[in-house]
Amino acid sequence: MAEDAAAPHVLLICYPGQGHINPMLRLAKRLATKGLLVTCSSSSIVRDKLAAASGVSAGGAGVPVGRGRLRFDFLDDPFEGTELDLHDFLHHLETAGPPALAALLRRQAEAGRPVACVVGNPFLPWATDVAADAGVPAAVLWVQSCAVFSIYYHFAHGLVKFPREGDDARLAIPGLPALSAADVPSFLHASHPYKVLGDTVQGQFRNMARASWVLVNSFAELERDVLAALPGVTPRPPRLIPVGPLVELVGPGQDDGGEAVRGDLIKAAEECVAWLDAQAPRSVVYASVGSIVMLPAEAVAEMAHGLAAAGRPFLWVVRPDTRPLLPEGFILGGRGMVVPWSPQDRVLAHPAVACFLTHCGWNSTLETVAAGVPVVAFPQWGDQCTDAKFLVDELRMGVHLRAPLRREGVREAVDAVVAGPEADAMRDNARAWSAAARAAVMPGGSSDLHVQAFVDEVSRRARGGQAEAPAA
Repeated sequence: MAEDAAAPHVLLICYPGQGHINPMLRLAKRLATKGLLVTCSSSSIVRDKLAAASGVSAGGAGVPVGRGRLRFDFLDDPFEGTELDLHDFLHHLETAGPPALAALLRRQAEAGRPVACVVGNPFLPWATDVAADAGVPAAVLWVQSCAVFSIYYHFAHGLVKFPREGDDARLAIPGLPALSAADVPSFLHASHPYKVLGDTVQGQFRNMARASWVLVNSFAELERDVLAALPGVTPRPPRLIPVGPLVELVGPGQDDGGEAVRGDLIKAAEECVAWLDAQAPRSVVYASVGSIVMLPAEAVAEMAHGLAAAGRPFLWVVRPDTRPLLPEGFILGGRGMVVPWSPQDRVLAHPAVACFLTHCGWNSTLETVAAGVPVVAFPQWGDQCTDAKFLVDELRMGVHLRAPLRREGVREAVDAVVAGPEADAMRDNARAWSAAARAAVMPGGSSDLHVQAFVDEVSRRARGGQAEAPAA
């Protein structure tokens, strides 16, 4: 442990949702691979689930990953309510989180592993304040796209006029294509039912300037235009440092010892990979709307009948809280498989998968880009709307599935992306973006260089050396 104790210690903390845990854990592995001691943290509400999923007990020495170590330690923030009540839970995190994080930092120092840098999460803006009060440098891991960052930044600072729902006006932001009201994150619309999320999104910018780094789960080649445009915005936003895609790459030579450390809050049905092994190449429709989206019963029924009518094998993720909504008498007939959760990285990398019917959450977007799988884009809310716009209209690797959801629409969209007149071009585009994504995180790639520069600067600061700006 002497070598581990001497390594700079970085603590990553995130909102306890699947879409935040995944990029935190994947960045943690990248940092540990380069020789750091890395602690992943979140609310105690997910402690037991993460310990079970990762196989790493909380508070211990952790496990070796590459040249470093990865461990878990959680906030002491007991919560008697339910995280499903967003207002109450976010209020709990805002009040109980700061003292719990301060105590966690003190415990690390007392254990002989003082924290050299805290990497916070946009949904936990107070983490940056706690780090500053403790005299610890801080970073923020932005878990959405650079494009969405720019949209929120322009909205928060009143830099452009945003179109209202139903308007034909287009939003013009430097570095981005023209966006309709339907293309911007739905949290910015007055009609969105989760106002607390919109307020939280805007609150992200309150103290972001206190962070020394803003790391982004993206890669420079994917969002070159917006990255080039942002420095010209007034007031000038923080510099974004792409370190992604933060995905689990599947393939020879990809395991650095951390492959078994996963963060699935729902146990993945590993048997679905064997089922895929029995399917023909590029034959399976993979469908998932992520860890949060709840489709109404009518939409679930239309999805079920649409997948069945498509006439292709399908693998459909239906979470336990949604399974009771499956239509009565729905029979898979040997052609489909329904699972509560999947090892999505392995599924998308499987040669049997032809397309991905996705809600277009940013993690799923990057995973399908990295895997080179064309999409049927079915966004529901939040940044998913913007991600779908980019996947279909900018990256040209899929088609839209419009609301209201109808079985005929599902069948037609699947046919278009798998066998339609543009299917070959979509597949070629997807493969090209996959190559770019993988190159970015390979040794010497753009994101790998950014991660190394971050590690180097954290190490210099930990040794008391003069900080330098990270490489461009």
